[in-house]
Amino acid sequence: MSFPVLEFSGISLTYPGPPPIHALRSCDLVVERGDYLTVVGPSGSGKSSFLNLAGLLDRPTGGRYLLDGLDTAVLTDRERAALRGRRIGFVFQSFHLLPHRSATENVALASLYTAGRGRHETAHRRARAWEALARVGLAHRMDSLPTHMSGGERQRVAIARALMGEPSLLLCDEPTGNLDSATAQSVLTLIEELNDNGMTVILITHDLQVAARAHRTVAIRDGVLTETVPR
Repeated sequence: MSFPVLEFSGISLTYPGPPPIHALRSCDLVVERGDYLTVVGPSGSGKSSFLNLAGLLDRPTGGRYLLDGLDTAVLTDRERAALRGRRIGFVFQSFHLLPHRSATENVALASLYTAGRGRHETAHRRARAWEALARVGLAHRMDSLPTHMSGGERQRVAIARALMGEPSLLLCDEPTGNLDSATAQSVLTLIEELNDNGMTVILITHDLQVAARAHRTVAIRDGVLTETVPR
C-alpha cells in the first residue's frame, strides 16, 4: 500500500506567550509521492514553522503529521531523529559545508551517523558520495574544496549531501537565495530533474517566479495555509 509522503491533518504550532504566538493554524496538506510543491508567503507568515514541522525539527502543538504513513506523534525524539535522517533531505539557502573538507567528504559525512565506521563502511560511504556528486553534475569536482567552488557548485554539493540517504522527501529552504539569477536557474533545473526522476520536493521561497515552476503552490499568511489554483 502506498501512502502520501507527507500528510498534515489539522496541524498547528503555537509558541507560548505571553501573548501566545500562533505560528500555524489548523493546516491540512497532502503531498503525494513524486509531487513538487512550493510554499510561499511574506516574512513572518509561518514558512519557517512549516519547514521545522515538515522536517521533524519541531513537534506540532495540535493535529497529526504522517510521514510515509508513519504517525510522527508517537515517536520518541531519538526515533524522530532517525526517521529524519532516513526519510528527509535538507537543502538550505546557506550551504552549510565544511570549508576545509572536499566535496566528497562533505557529502559522505551525511551518512556518518547512520552507518558503521569500519574500513568497509568508509569505502562504501565514499562510493555513494561519488555517485551522489555525479548525479548532480559534479563528477569533475569530487576532490575540490568548497572555498574553491562557485556558489552554484556549493549548492550542488549540498543537494548531493541531501540525496545520500535516498530520502522520501527533499525539503529545500530558499535554495537559490544566495545565488545570481543564472546560477539559480541551473540549480532549479537540477531540482526539477530530480523531481522528474521521482523525488518528492517541497521548496520554500519568497520568489513567485520560482514558485511558479512547481506542480503546486501553497501560500502561508498569518499561519494559515491556502492552496493556490493548480497550474
